[in-house]
Amino acid sequence: MNGIMVSDRHALLERPDKVVFGVLALLIVATPILNLAVPDESPLHLSTFTVTLLGKYACYAMLALSVDLVWGYCGILTLGHAAFFALGGYGMGMYLMRQIGERGVYGHPTLPDFMVFLNWQELPWYWWGFSSFPFAMFMVLLVPGLLALVFGWFAFRSRVNGVYLSIITQAMTYALLLAFFRNEMGFGGNNGLTDFKDLLGFSLQAEEMRVSLLVTSLLFLGAAYALCRVVTRSRLGKVVIAIRDAEDRTRFLGYRVEHYKLWVFVLSALIAGVAGALYVPQVGIINPGEFAPLNSIELVIWVAMGGRGTLYGALAGAVLVNFSKTYFTGALPEAWLFILGGLFILGTLFMPRGVVGIFQREKK
Repeated sequence: MNGIMVSDRHALLERPDKVVFGVLALLIVATPILNLAVPDESPLHLSTFTVTLLGKYACYAMLALSVDLVWGYCGILTLGHAAFFALGGYGMGMYLMRQIGERGVYGHPTLPDFMVFLNWQELPWYWWGFSSFPFAMFMVLLVPGLLALVFGWFAFRSRVNGVYLSIITQAMTYALLLAFFRNEMGFGGNNGLTDFKDLLGFSLQAEEMRVSLLVTSLLFLGAAYALCRVVTRSRLGKVVIAIRDAEDRTRFLGYRVEHYKLWVFVLSALIAGVAGALYVPQVGIINPGEFAPLNSIELVIWVAMGGRGTLYGALAGAVLVNFSKTYFTGALPEAWLFILGGLFILGTLFMPRGVVGIFQREKK
């Protein structure tokens, strides 16, 4: 493996990429102005609720980006990326819980409230260090990345492919779901981690912090998109695409296919972990429900609806599907899952290349 070297520099930024960065830049500049500077009574004012909603969409878009990298470009249909997202979220949640201190319900200076309620006498060793923000962010990367490395090493080395790999990844996230539900694990059990107070000394309820979290999420989304675009346009990316299209032929040419798969799988897990860490302070809670296999299946739907193998299609799919979810869960809460299933079926039948495929077809 010769590393990442861009092989097509003149096409590094195509029109869709410029649109993505343009929209992100517009949101980064306009959101603080519309929320903080424009008066509340103005029709141009952007509510704090909308800011938080946009922040969630940005995190979901980053998560979809990680799935598109490993599925759309490498051909690995993973149904377990919600696990990496949740693990990153728990890393951030553990840091936020350590910041509460004596302001908790039970006023214990060290133990979180749920540990006091369950009669824990001391802080478990795996919570040590989470009072430090740099350590917590390091663990946000280390834990999902290490899990992806170990899982991917055994799976790809054994040449597990196709539906069998998808089932194994789903089993992985389901096993984590069951484990984190147990109170003995020390992660809050069914209730998870919540009641966060502040981040780096700033209140999470302040409007300025909400805007800052959104802007940070957008910046990380832009950085993740740029990184994925560089990877997919590099020599390494060309080999990965070859593995997707003809794995056996690529192996016969002398490439260590399992190494390339593992590299992309770990990178996508790191991106998903960062997305989870950004998600938690904006929604105010992280619980085992984030490990649910249904969440991983929804991720695949986002990417498929937007258009896999494009990166920008994954972003579009994540935003469109979640915006629809936000609307229909309020307007037709009992029918939302049927609508989601219908969208996926219709998209598969009439938009096999996703929403972005329509514009690509019109352009041709």
